[in-house]
Amino acid sequence: MSISLSKGQKIDLTKTNPGLTKVLVGLGWDTNKYDGGKDFDLDASVFCLNGAGKAASEKDFIFYNNLQNTNGSIVHTGDNLTGEGDGDDEMVKVNLSNIPAEVEKVAFCITIHEAVERGQNFGQVTNAFVRIVNEETGAELIRYDLGEDFSVETAVVVGELYRHSGEWKFNAIGSGYKDGLAGLCKDYGLM
Repeated sequence: MSISLSKGQKIDLTKTNPGLTKVLVGLGWDTNKYDGGKDFDLDASVFCLNGAGKAASEKDFIFYNNLQNTNGSIVHTGDNLTGEGDGDDEMVKVNLSNIPAEVEKVAFCITIHEAVERGQNFGQVTNAFVRIVNEETGAELIRYDLGEDFSVETAVVVGELYRHSGEWKFNAIGSGYKDGLAGLCKDYGLM
């Protein structure tokens, strides 16, 4: 049975699911119809962070042009250019047991490609969510629906997996950035 989270909630992942090592992180969204005339292209990205909340190098930034981290424990399954249809728009495979020891947090983000040039923001995005699925059984374990709290933001940190006392937990973040991907990269130490 899936557990539905609210913004700011934290939950055990591996402690309550003994033996869980491989998960799929599904991210999805819909866009509002508006008269701007330009297509939306939203992208999922992942940052592998150390204890200080910083990425050690650009290899710790996983997105459509860098589909996996150095050891392949986190793999982005590919870019969806339209986001059409129901369900997950983009997915990330995570092998929790193989994530490098120096990685304390894995942040999952959604950004709008060329948001400024296209005049787009998360105020025009609906039904955004992140969900964690047991890769072996297909069972949805955790789901966080972001709600419609955004207006000018062009990037959102939806949630993060993090280590705590040898176990993995999930934190429903839902924090928006008006500076888009550049703002995320700067905060995570890549600029």
